[in-house]
Amino acid sequence: MPRFQQLRNDKSSSECSVDQLSGDQTLKDYHSKRNFKTTKEPEGGIEKKKGDGKIFVIQEHHARRLHYDFRLERDGVLKSWAVPKGIPESTNEKRLAVETEDHPIEYAKFEGNIPEGQYGAGTVTIWDKGTYETKVWDEKMIEFTLNGKRLRGRYVLVRLKRAGEKSWLMLKGKE
Repeated sequence: MPRFQQLRNDKSSSECSVDQLSGDQTLKDYHSKRNFKTTKEPEGGIEKKKGDGKIFVIQEHHARRLHYDFRLERDGVLKSWAVPKGIPESTNEKRLAVETEDHPIEYAKFEGNIPEGQYGAGTVTIWDKGTYETKVWDEKMIEFTLNGKRLRGRYVLVRLKRAGEKSWLMLKGKE
């Protein structure tokens, strides 16, 4: 008589959550790139919310190259972009923003060292955080107002059609 033994080799059944069984795949890419026995990065699932969130975080990430990780809460996860040259602080600056995998909400509080040999190895610190208000969010453009400790005002992310589906341009909008 056949018997179920396990689905995963990397986790015991006690480490699996109901969210994993529900078919929610929003953090699948995030989990596939990390070994949570080695890294202190949050696994996610604790603070998962449905609906449109209002927090943002910018993390200074000293990895192979210094860049800034820009994250907006939406649909229970942090939508994320890597911004190599930093977040624009004036209206005459334009920055490339490369979309990355969704991160769990708990990542908004993460600061620390990601060990060598792990995806994104290096030091992560929170550069700014706060809330945001969405004006437009569609597949071509995201327009929002940041209310942070360092950054305040209108910003726009515009998808770059010819540069690939993950390439965006980040601009500081005029007030």
